[in-house]
Amino acid sequence: MDQVRWGIIGPGAIAGNFAQGLAECDSGRLEAIASRSPERRAAFGHRFGVGLRFDSYAALIASDAVDAIYIATPHPTHAQLSIDALRAGKHVLCEKPAGLVAGEVVAVTEVAAQEGRFFMEGLMYRCHPQIARVVEMIQAGEIGAVRHISAQFGFAAGYDPASRLYDPALAGGAILDVGLYPVSFARLIAGAAQGLPFAEPLQVAGTGALTKDGVDETAFCSLLFEGGVTAELGTAISLAMENTATIIGTKGQIHLPDPWMPGRDAGPSDAVIVIRRDGEECPQGREEHIKDPCILFAHEAELASSAILAGQTQAPAPAPSWADSIGTARVVDAWRAQAGYTLPAETPKGLRRIAGSMPAARPEMPMARIAGLDRDVSKLIIGCDNRDTLAEGAIVWDAWIEAGGNAFDTGFVYGGGRHEAVLGDWIATRGLAKEVVVIAKGAHTPYCTPRAIAAQLEISLERLQLDHAPIYIMHRDNLDVPVGEFMDALNALQAKGLIGAIGGSNWSVARFQEANAYAAANGLNPLTILNNNLSLARMEQPVWPGCISSNDPTTLGFLRDSGTAHLSWSSQARGYFFDVGTRTELPEDTNPDTCFASAGNAERRRRATALASERGVEPFQVAAAWVLEQSFPSFALIGPRSPGEIATTLPALAVSLSPREIAWLNLDTETL
Repeated sequence: MDQVRWGIIGPGAIAGNFAQGLAECDSGRLEAIASRSPERRAAFGHRFGVGLRFDSYAALIASDAVDAIYIATPHPTHAQLSIDALRAGKHVLCEKPAGLVAGEVVAVTEVAAQEGRFFMEGLMYRCHPQIARVVEMIQAGEIGAVRHISAQFGFAAGYDPASRLYDPALAGGAILDVGLYPVSFARLIAGAAQGLPFAEPLQVAGTGALTKDGVDETAFCSLLFEGGVTAELGTAISLAMENTATIIGTKGQIHLPDPWMPGRDAGPSDAVIVIRRDGEECPQGREEHIKDPCILFAHEAELASSAILAGQTQAPAPAPSWADSIGTARVVDAWRAQAGYTLPAETPKGLRRIAGSMPAARPEMPMARIAGLDRDVSKLIIGCDNRDTLAEGAIVWDAWIEAGGNAFDTGFVYGGGRHEAVLGDWIATRGLAKEVVVIAKGAHTPYCTPRAIAAQLEISLERLQLDHAPIYIMHRDNLDVPVGEFMDALNALQAKGLIGAIGGSNWSVARFQEANAYAAANGLNPLTILNNNLSLARMEQPVWPGCISSNDPTTLGFLRDSGTAHLSWSSQARGYFFDVGTRTELPEDTNPDTCFASAGNAERRRRATALASERGVEPFQVAAAWVLEQSFPSFALIGPRSPGEIATTLPALAVSLSPREIAWLNLDTETL
């Protein structure tokens, strides 16, 4: 392939710019367009001499005549169209924003990684040579250490409720339309100051003025980066701004009079960089001119096409990488939230479903029954303690349903109650109350008392919008309370139909057996679930106070002999079996190398790595299989924060372990 054959979805004004850029590009050419409007197809096709004109996006995506797709449709369609195109084997350049929320951008880039295809968010200014030159100056110390960044992008469009800029349903507003330009610039420069491709702010403080329709028409934001670097950003759709960028350092300043649009429509894309150094004779500074005869979009078209021809999946710096686009989206989310702008897609009424985030080729989810339940439970159970918003939660939980999962673990204390409420909104919106298995947990220390169980359960059910918790687990034990009092309280709630199967989390075997002896003697329902830590790596130091591991001979023997169901939290030892470079960052006291570090666990990890190499899987997938393949009903709680993290765990379901391999991995035997 000597040229990339491009298709354009959404042939509007911005797509016209890209088509002009392709006409000046050596590495790519425009091959096809797709629009639902016959008039647009005809006009755009005639203007740019495009022979292939599709009346549906799906038809273009499926076409063998196209290698890559440029997406220029309204904002709410970006993530889904990108995923559809990537799953069809196409490379994708998607106009900004790459997703309405950061979680959508994560999902898109994960699909790009799974499919091995190029994806880039269309921030065309980042492809212009003036940006590469500015980064070079910063890294060379041209103005000393960077201290402050100022950038604005705003224009006065005039209020028009019919315009996409003012329509909440089309994700209008300044921040999502052009505010992410100064955000991405500030992150780029703050990163360059540290010798990095970008930097994440330590603090985001945003504000904005909203229209009567609820979109932001003007907005301002302050960022604080490591080393005390600050940024002041502005954006608007109702106010003309200077649309410049200035970087202040300890030895001078760099000023960009036209950072965003040099030569957008007609070219040349000439740009000027003004450098003012402290102590120099000329107070106006010197000017460095970047001369280029092409239009602005030609740089983006050439960069993306060249990267695709080179077999790259991400754009070279300073164009935005996947991680860079995700980070920008997170700042934009925070800014928009602080400005008070909630998208319809972030509410129960307008919640969308992003399809295709799970790979088509995946193992089937195994199901099993737990005593006291009227439905099967997926052997993998998703933890719901990390999604703060409905939109972010839906991305992960919809993928979980797509993967075949039906079980959700939550707790009264998670997120101060926020995480139960977000999960409850999602369940209600999707109408899944009768299909899913929700594990409610309460009575966490210091409120681990019989009286607290009923009071907390009432609140949990209200948050979850459920009239019944299929599984209820006490989050901790309290040895100062006679175990019979807990069993009386739990059975009373069962009698009222408020909870189903019952169990204890971080309970000792002795206490568990004592509880069930009391139940047997008093005609009560027993505990049928133990919910301790169980992972191939033994917990050497409690992850949190009061935590108990089940990976010891006594507990494992009890589980095998009694057939008690075990629901393991931190089933993959909090990333102990992951490559160090891919681990989720955790606080020091809950870090896997703090909680699981020992010579024995190092040997377990070595054995899991050796067996994984033989099976063609990852060590953490062998570790997950070790939990699932126990001879008692063993379920593994996992805590994915994205669809891709779900997808990486699923191969564990296809790993079969013999009893001898299970024993060998856990150091119970020296040889296989």
